[in-house]
Amino acid sequence: MERSSTTPGGSARREATRQKLYEAAVTLIAEQGFSATTVDEIAERAGVAKGTVYYNFASKSVLFEELLRHGVGLLTASLREAAERTAREGGTKVDALDAMIRAGLVFIDRYPAFTQLYVAELWRTNRAWQSTLMVVRQQAVAVVEGVLREGVAAGEFSEEIDVPLTAAALVGMVLVAALDWKSFQPERSLDDVHAALSRLLQGRASTVQCGQATR
Repeated sequence: MERSSTTPGGSARREATRQKLYEAAVTLIAEQGFSATTVDEIAERAGVAKGTVYYNFASKSVLFEELLRHGVGLLTASLREAAERTAREGGTKVDALDAMIRAGLVFIDRYPAFTQLYVAELWRTNRAWQSTLMVVRQQAVAVVEGVLREGVAAGEFSEEIDVPLTAAALVGMVLVAALDWKSFQPERSLDDVHAALSRLLQGRASTVQCGQATR
């Protein structure tokens, strides 16, 4: 997985090594689960010595926690960039949400193993990194919440919508639809999946706008 930013004070070599460890960990854990994956296997898959893993991360759990931060950080940056690009181009807030849906699908298409891990971990409650997961999840959802709130303020959406729940529902829709696409309908193209979700969004937005206009 690409890095979202350069670690302050860190060398390019160390950053490259951490990227290798992220890639190795996410692939192995997706294949066989967190408990079954050993540090030795991660090191071997990454092509580094076992000591290198512990030089960069205190433990396997810390590595996985940082992996979650790293991956969701990339997703959040993709969503934010899609919204900002739409704003620069003069699009509506519905256009921004649509662009974010596509950005989410592009991310999942590129990092399916990470997405599978992320969704699986959302359902677990006994992990040491649960609090971290909730924080990084909220960072991604908050980007969508921001667009929804701006849409309400601009009169594009009804003031009655539940912004936090709607934002979470949109993010969840993309995650579940994309995992279903990758697992059961891989013959579909990204454009095809995006078009289907876009129609859902556009239809719902039109309903909200029409309902607001008839008041």
